Amino acid sequence: MDAESPAGALAPSRVLELRDVVVRFGGIVGLDGVSLDVHQGEVCGLIGPNGAGKTTLFDVISGLRLPQSGTVHIEGTDVSRTSAAARSRQGVRRTFQRVQTFGWLSVEDNLLAATEWHGGGGGLVADLFALPSRRRLERLRRDRVEEVMALCGLTELRRAPAGSLPIGLARMVEFGRAIVDEPRILLLDEPTSGLEEVEVARLATCVAALLADSRCAVLLVEHDMRFVMAQCARIVVLDQGRVLRSGSPAEIRADKAVQTAYLGEVAGLHQAVTHEPAPHQPATAQHNWNTNHREGS
Repeated sequence: MDAESPAGALAPSRVLELRDVVVRFGGIVGLDGVSLDVHQGEVCGLIGPNGAGKTTLFDVISGLRLPQSGTVHIEGTDVSRTSAAARSRQGVRRTFQRVQTFGWLSVEDNLLAATEWHGGGGGLVADLFALPSRRRLERLRRDRVEEVMALCGLTELRRAPAGSLPIGLARMVEFGRAIVDEPRILLLDEPTSGLEEVEVARLATCVAALLADSRCAVLLVEHDMRFVMAQCARIVVLDQGRVLRSGSPAEIRADKAVQTAYLGEVAGLHQAVTHEPAPHQPATAQHNWNTNHREGS
């Protein structure tokens, strides 16, 4: 049970817990005793120079790479030796530096694919006879997909092959696929890369909506320091596979060791830059795509 705060309110539950994680590539140490926690409702930034170990850490959390030592817990359950598929079913979701949609599938089918692992119940008989329970589950899935497409600005593109979209929209498809089946821990790996300003604003809105409506926690790797400073309550700095610092955006900006290792001039920002989307303004790339492809033109 979570400890109570002095005021009597329950403290946020710990969704992700890493302890003393070590990863070696032959004689090279990729992660050197990394420990960190991420709590429900939190966006935690993970920053550092290239080669600091950020993607390796994401691989360890998602189960794509097993550490030589150390532990990974999701909501108190030790998943250190479980597969990536098993962790996904426990609510671990991830996006990648390079967009990885199912390019031959439509936008809608990309999102539906993320819900199929639940099955429909009733097996072949339910399929053959379209039993009411099967129809109800299918309707719930499609309703959820509709909700996420609307959130991500993808509704008008539902029939478009994901591989035909510009990068900004493709990233929103990948984000939508990651959240359509409610995540517990969402790993965002450079999600603003290649996005225009209005698309970054939409992404920020989507993350805020996700945290408001779910029990999710977010771990964010990002080189856009304005986005990191605006979105994250806490930032962890990796350097050469170790945790260099952890603190609030203001503490990280002011830290001399962080400036030396990574931030440089960015540390001189006087305040975090927030990204407020203009109401009813579609992303530029989406608007252009819609115009060129509406009604099959």
